[in-house]
Amino acid sequence: MSKLHKGISMQSMLMITSILGADNCAAVLASQLGFSVEIVASRREGLARLRRHEYTLVVVDDAIAESDPEGAELLWKHAGLAVPMQINFAISGTTRLVREIRAVLARREQEQALAMRAAAVAVESELRDTVTGLILHSQLALTEPSISPELLAKLKTVAELAGNLQQRLGHSMN
Repeated sequence: MSKLHKGISMQSMLMITSILGADNCAAVLASQLGFSVEIVASRREGLARLRRHEYTLVVVDDAIAESDPEGAELLWKHAGLAVPMQINFAISGTTRLVREIRAVLARREQEQALAMRAAAVAVESELRDTVTGLILHSQLALTEPSISPELLAKLKTVAELAGNLQQRLGHSMN
């Protein structure tokens, strides 16, 4: 499951918990997920790290989030593109945590793929509209009676190029 983040560095996780054994948990998560894992014990330390680094995932202990809801909200606001998770470390085993992290990352990946497809469809639609406009306007310009031979040749080239682009986009004029 190890992937490169932004093509350069390993994915990273920030754990905000003061529970005993957090180091062992972080070691297992790093091993199982291929992440680099940083641990801080307080909301304040977490905010400081979030200001300095970009993370793939931010995991906050329930105890910290429940004792300071406004502070937890501040963490979520500063998480940037990181996936935010709130976990009860006192009752969640490392196996469960790994499973939940994998599930949330899979959901994020699926959401990103859907968003990229939607963006591609929107861009393609805009391109088709623009190409259709180019074809129509160049064809209208070609019907003008008083255009020079040089301009006529250029307009024919524009119309031909736009037509070729339209075919490449898979759009046929009716």
